[in-house]
Amino acid sequence: MSDCIFCKIIAGQIPCTKVYEDDACLAFLDIGPISPGHTLVVPKKHYEAVSQMPAEEVAALYRPVAALAAAVKDAVGAEGLNVLQNNGRSAGQAVDHLHVHLIPRWTGDGLGFRWPAKKADMAVLAKQADAIRKCLPS
Repeated sequence: MSDCIFCKIIAGQIPCTKVYEDDACLAFLDIGPISPGHTLVVPKKHYEAVSQMPAEEVAALYRPVAALAAAVKDAVGAEGLNVLQNNGRSAGQAVDHLHVHLIPRWTGDGLGFRWPAKKADMAVLAKQADAIRKCLPS
């Protein structure tokens, strides 16, 4: 996509601080990092959401994520690391090119997620699970 900033980075039209590249993906440091070492892993083909990608391309995108996560964490001396992938504006996706965030974390870093968990009704869960299964491809 000609107006996509990540496509322009992949094409070499916009510089990045690259940490990894293979045939399927590119990993580079975020220019608006949430924490030191915040890294983005992007597929070289343009997709907006993981649900649009063929399974083999999802696997190729995520294959280096484990090694990158360990490397990022070790490089900055982080205690933990969030692996995060948002789909859609309502989920926090700011760039419409699928990307995986590797966000180093430390105790007391002030980062976090609101996760207002509630007690689930088992009958409601059963209905939701059934609806999800019905939407899965055969």
